[in-house]
Amino acid sequence: MSRPLIVAIDGPAGAGKSSVSKVLSLRLGFTLVDTGAIYRCVALKAVRGGVALDDVPGLQALLDQVKVTFRMDVDKNHVFLDGEDVSDDIRTSEVSAAASKVSAQPVVRSALLGLQRRLALAAEKGAILEGRDIGTVVFPDADIKVFLFADPSIRARRRYEELFQHQQEKPVDQVLADQNKRDKEDSERAVAPLKAADDAVKIDSTELPLSEVVGRIEALVSAKRVI
Repeated sequence: MSRPLIVAIDGPAGAGKSSVSKVLSLRLGFTLVDTGAIYRCVALKAVRGGVALDDVPGLQALLDQVKVTFRMDVDKNHVFLDGEDVSDDIRTSEVSAAASKVSAQPVVRSALLGLQRRLALAAEKGAILEGRDIGTVVFPDADIKVFLFADPSIRARRRYEELFQHQQEKPVDQVLADQNKRDKEDSERAVAPLKAADDAVKIDSTELPLSEVVGRIEALVSAKRVI
């Protein structure tokens, strides 16, 4: 039995991965697997449970219990942690910082690797996975690999607007500083660092509208289907 078509979309925060992936999943009818949200859920569960982000035994115990599921509702991909809709809770600055730290732990990445693959392979038509190591680690044999990036200042402004919409106002300069710190941590971590796969199609979204980015990836999907 052939597997569903796999689209891997990697890149740093603010590059447009979430928006692009959501629109693509709706237009193509593909399952959307937000791998970053999975790590955020683990981080949120750790913070709520008072588990230190470098407590390996504590994180292991937590991972044995965590359950993450997704449900697309109209144009929003709802994220559920142990049955609770935490779509907004996992987007806070605190959880973002915590997610970067827990994702650097080998025990966390190892435990969640299987979950990410199962969610994608269970898709009926195709799957879109967004994250930072999809094309290099999770699905190195993905049918299509895309690496989205953008100017750091533009990404920080996008993140500022996202936080503003969730009533979490923070100076843009601070958002940029936090972003640079996370970029450094994600790129330099020993396990599954943020980087473009050698065969990934790189797209600079700095000045491109969402429709243009989506259109380019749709063209890649169409070309792959013809082969």
